[in-house]
Order: sequence, then C-alpha cells, then structure tokens
Amino acid sequence: MAESAYPLFCPVAMAAEMLEPRWTMLVLCELWSGSTRFSQIQRGVPGMSPGLLSKRLRDMETKGLVVRTSGRGKEYSEYVTTPLADELEPVVRQLGEWAHRNINSEISLEHLDARLLMWNIRRKINRLELPQHSCVIQFTLNHPPDDPVNYWLVFKPGVEPDLCYSDQGFTVDLFIVSSLRALTSAWMGHTSFDAEISSGNITLIGQQIMARNLTRWMIVSSYAQVCKSGSHNGRDVQAAAE
Repeated sequence: MAESAYPLFCPVAMAAEMLEPRWTMLVLCELWSGSTRFSQIQRGVPGMSPGLLSKRLRDMETKGLVVRTSGRGKEYSEYVTTPLADELEPVVRQLGEWAHRNINSEISLEHLDARLLMWNIRRKINRLELPQHSCVIQFTLNHPPDDPVNYWLVFKPGVEPDLCYSDQGFTVDLFIVSSLRALTSAWMGHTSFDAEISSGNITLIGQQIMARNLTRWMIVSSYAQVCKSGSHNGRDVQAAAE
C-alpha cells in the first residue's frame, strides 16, 4: 500500500478521505452559512483561487456532499449541501469549538484576513438595531506593514446588507477605525469591544446612537461564547502547572 494511502476499512480514515482535501470543510461552512452561488462562496473563502474552488466543488459533488442546480433563468449555477453533508454540520461545529477553546489565541491571531472577517461580520448584523432607513458604515482596518484598507457595509430597507470593497461615494453614517487584530479579537471573543475601544484600538466616529449600540447590532461570532480551556493566551494554565 502506498505511504499516502489510507486503510479505508477504518471509518475515521473514510471520513478523512471525504473531508481532508484542503478547503473542503471551509467550503461546506460557507454553504451552511447560506452562500449558494460561486461568487458568494468565493467571497467566503477568499484565500482560494477560482480554479481551485471549481475543482473542489466538482470533487464534493462527486462525493455526494453538494448538488449543483440551475439558478434563476439558468444564468448561473447554485450549490447546496446534501443530507449527507448536513449530517456533518454539528461535527464540524464541534471541531471549531474544540480549536477555539484550546488553541492559543496568539496563534489564531497571527494570520488574519480582512476580507474574510468583513464577509462574516456582514452576515451577522442585527438589522433591527440599526436605523430602518438606508445607512452606511465604513470600516478602516490597519494591519502594518500593509496600507489601511476600507470596507463599506451598505444597508437598504428590504434587502440583504451589501459589502463594498471600493468607495462608491456613499454618505457614511458611522466610521469604525481599528487595527485588524483588535476587530478580529473582539469579534471572535478573545477580547471585548469595550476593552478594545477603551484602549484606543477601535475608534467610532459619527452617528452617536449607532456607535453606542455597537454591540447590539454587530453580533459577535458564535464561537465567542465558547468557554476557553484556561486563559485566553494559555499563561494561566502554565502558571497553575508551576
């Protein structure tokens, strides 16, 4: 048997064969979050090239994890998970909770992705806590040595929030200026928005009610509620061991 081959009589090996190709579980998570079109999936896994995403979707279709259907007017394809894949959702969720609970937050905050963070923030906004008319929130994220990057969350009555990567000339209601690390840390629950704002790592400028209600309309990651093993950075665990 080749060194890279699995003994497929083992159920764990069978599961690994289905899920181990890189990006497979992240694509599944994006589909479970509601993305169906290729462009939506790609925005949720920005580190993936279009060619690799196409290849992975074909592979997942062959394995019975997704099905491809024609979208409105057959102008595009949509991808949806199958019952076989949906059975895995709580398992993958538990895997994420295990990692969030046990992996040092300093390690998890080393490799950040502004686009991925903003895409995930976009879909967890509590629209009821924002003005019911149209409003725009601009995020300016700093991550030296890279130049600051800007994103715009655009809200209009009756439609899903839109995330823009370039300035469309919007009138901005609230500016959020932050280090990418601070925003990621607060949203993931490693720290808190109150702590990051108090320390000056996150600054809010503009509509006062929107600023004051930040933690009511910006819903943090569901993993933020997962209890950590020891402290956020592991130092308390080490101290206890000593």
